[in-house]
Amino acid sequence: MRVRDTIYQLKKNRLTFSALIFIGFLAIIAILSPFLAPYPAHLYGGVNPAHKFLPPSSEYFFGTDEAGRDIFSRVIYGTRISLFASLISVTFALFLGVPLGLIAGYYGGVVDELIMRVVDIFLSFPPLLLAMIIAAYLGPSLRNAVLAITVAWWPWHTRLIRGQVVSIKEKEFVRSARAIGTSSRVIMFKHILPNCISPIMVQASMDLGGVILTLASLSFLGLGAQAPMPEWGLMINISRTYFMQAWWYGFFPGLFIFLTVLSFNLLGDGIREVLDPKIHKGK
Repeated sequence: MRVRDTIYQLKKNRLTFSALIFIGFLAIIAILSPFLAPYPAHLYGGVNPAHKFLPPSSEYFFGTDEAGRDIFSRVIYGTRISLFASLISVTFALFLGVPLGLIAGYYGGVVDELIMRVVDIFLSFPPLLLAMIIAAYLGPSLRNAVLAITVAWWPWHTRLIRGQVVSIKEKEFVRSARAIGTSSRVIMFKHILPNCISPIMVQASMDLGGVILTLASLSFLGLGAQAPMPEWGLMINISRTYFMQAWWYGFFPGLFIFLTVLSFNLLGDGIREVLDPKIHKGK
């Protein structure tokens, strides 16, 4: 019933439900992109100089680039790259940040101080700047960009979960479990962590939008995906040189970035409104 009620509440918010539908549409595109691309040969090669800088048409929906490649096919496949890379980054950040937040909040004392001071060091840098520094040190590639974003993002999850655990661990059901001799590991992962799922879901959904934007930014700066990979940020970077000749080159990858980030932000706000009892009650 809880899942059914959540879906019902999401449907009531038209913006959130529209964002959810669009994200589902993007997920289908990402999975089927090799089959949906009209010109698969243009994804990593397929140079066709005779067709360079052709405007959008029935043959090339988004036009062509400086090598005569179909931008629509490359943007479609770029959906797969951006979504999968961002999902990997957020997942790794959760696996690193959530357990550390649990440990810091539950044990407190020296353990809490040690973990949170390390977190403070990472949080003293803006996420994009820290990701840029790490990616520049490791070398430009999509894999290194994903690793850099993971390192830059995990402290936010640690601080969030730590705050949740500090408030939950003093509740009666946790004290009762501790009084009957339940181990700390069981209390943390069976009693406390399930009560932190709501903020984790909200943070993760909003992080996906931020990570997609950061990934595109790293590629735009030459620190992420490298040519000829059809990644959105890299396509916008290359299109700068040809903006006066082919406005469509950077417009369509930028449009996909905008719509994707906006959809994840709207979804995160909608989930927060549904799962937060105070906001839900206020409405």
